[in-house]
Amino acid sequence: MPRARHHRKRDLESKHDLENPEWTKEDFARARPASEVVPEIVAAYRRVRGPQKRPTKRLVSLRLDPDVIEHFRARGPGWQARINTTLRKAVGLS
Repeated sequence: MPRARHHRKRDLESKHDLENPEWTKEDFARARPASEVVPEIVAAYRRVRGPQKRPTKRLVSLRLDPDVIEHFRARGPGWQARINTTLRKAVGLS
């Protein structure tokens, strides 16, 4: 029996968390993005990429076989750059 009471107590506490009450429709209506409320803080933490070492690359969508992707990803970070290097060699650009 004590165990059942413990579970009921925990369920009630989670439903009535006074420090973190559920939002009402009015709360959602009043909500604003952090960038509007404290733009200086958001700007301080916004990540900005530094200057690139080489000319800017272009974003493309490319479909590859799953085993090809796994081959490159299995070797860790930088897998997209390794695909680029491999393609450059394949077409005679390196």
